[in-house]
Amino acid sequence: MGFQYALVISYPGRPTAENFTAYTLHSEMERTGNIECSNPLLNQLHHNYLWGLKGNFLDVPTDCPQRDERLGWTGDAQIFCRTACYLMNTYTFYKKWLRDVEADQTEEGGVPHVIPNIEEGKTDGNWLLSQGPHSAAAWADVAVIAPWTLYLMYGDREILSRQYRSMKGWINFMKNHSEDYIWNYKLQFGDWVALDAEEGSYFGATPNDLTCTAYFAYSTGLFAKIAKVLGEEKDARDYGELYLNIVRKFQDTFFDESGNMTAQTQTAHIVALYFGLTPKKYIPQTVKSLKRLLAKENGHLVTGFVGTPYFCHALSQNGCVKEAYDLLLKEDFPSWLYQVKMGATTIWEHWDGLKPDGSMWSADMNSFNHYAYGAIGEWMYRVMAGIEADEHCTGFKHAIFYPRIGGGLTYVDGTYHSVYGEEGVRWENNEGIITMTVKIPANTTAAVRLDEAKEVLESDGLSFERKENYMEANAGSGTYRIVYRR
Repeated sequence: MGFQYALVISYPGRPTAENFTAYTLHSEMERTGNIECSNPLLNQLHHNYLWGLKGNFLDVPTDCPQRDERLGWTGDAQIFCRTACYLMNTYTFYKKWLRDVEADQTEEGGVPHVIPNIEEGKTDGNWLLSQGPHSAAAWADVAVIAPWTLYLMYGDREILSRQYRSMKGWINFMKNHSEDYIWNYKLQFGDWVALDAEEGSYFGATPNDLTCTAYFAYSTGLFAKIAKVLGEEKDARDYGELYLNIVRKFQDTFFDESGNMTAQTQTAHIVALYFGLTPKKYIPQTVKSLKRLLAKENGHLVTGFVGTPYFCHALSQNGCVKEAYDLLLKEDFPSWLYQVKMGATTIWEHWDGLKPDGSMWSADMNSFNHYAYGAIGEWMYRVMAGIEADEHCTGFKHAIFYPRIGGGLTYVDGTYHSVYGEEGVRWENNEGIITMTVKIPANTTAAVRLDEAKEVLESDGLSFERKENYMEANAGSGTYRIVYRR
């Protein structure tokens, strides 16, 4: 059982801290990633989601280690998977658990909320799970998203082959239970515990039809890619066509004739942007609307389990790097750093798990070690440190080093030990002069991108070409030091 404090109720004599030793117990995994930067609160945040992983990865990726749940909830595992892969070598851990996912799928391909599926048949009196034991969007999609993530990070096609039947089963389940490409089914958690929920509700304000159909499209698109990787050409064509039909239906249903989203929530805009579901001509409008919804909350998120993992990505991928950093660096409620300033050593389940006055959001469903919102770690590695996998040459055989400068940070030092060796990016900002050092392992290559570079002052032998918002050079293995002006 995970804990932060132990209550001693009996002891022979006067107990002191030196009389006790606490041991960390988790599945054996090699530490692979680290980020250090000039902001100590971000360093503590990194520590918190790393310890959230350690507290929960014990044979099964549990959602929390300290209460009656303590189970392999699929949504949390899906949301945190990419972050976990940066932090530790989780390949064999997930590989084993994904076999459990397949073993517990229904005959139709539905995916239980919890793997191993020990909840089904034991939900009498449970107001929530008695409504449906399996197949919730974002939760069940772990069947597709996790294998794809492992392929991206580790480059091993075997995981795709092993899970192919499982993935296809889940896509077919959604297809068979959709109506005219709109997917919704029994119990849906939606944007779980979002702050835009009605008073007393756990369900966020974003409609289930929208979130379910967004994930239906996203997972189907990934599966079509996977089929192509594996040479399953007919499936690649068939599911590629299914994907296009879902996207078309999503756009016709959830955008009005003026290009506005029918659901005016942060999460609706986030998934439309990050999942590539926004009509091209409406992307600037959708980004503007997301910024408006953010400003309406005074720059704060009000997202839950569906919107939060992709919020900073939706911003930074659409020309809003400053806004993404501003969101990450908020220190008051609700924010990641609010938790840090309140003394958190792991990630909380609720943004207001502990209120400013020290009272709890709730005494019964209130975990202080629930790594899902730690998915911000993925953004910190991929964007802040700029260590990015290339889906066309996976496993970091070819990497993309593209750190985005911002947040008032004077330096960021990120490392990731891929299957080829240590990848590293360090950048320092001295009044607009950026000194960037990249480390590329033997037998690999990388694209080195200079964020908003105006002039390269030192190239270390690399030849940079000007692109739209950056300059880029292709580099072989070695360590390079580049200096440029923004």
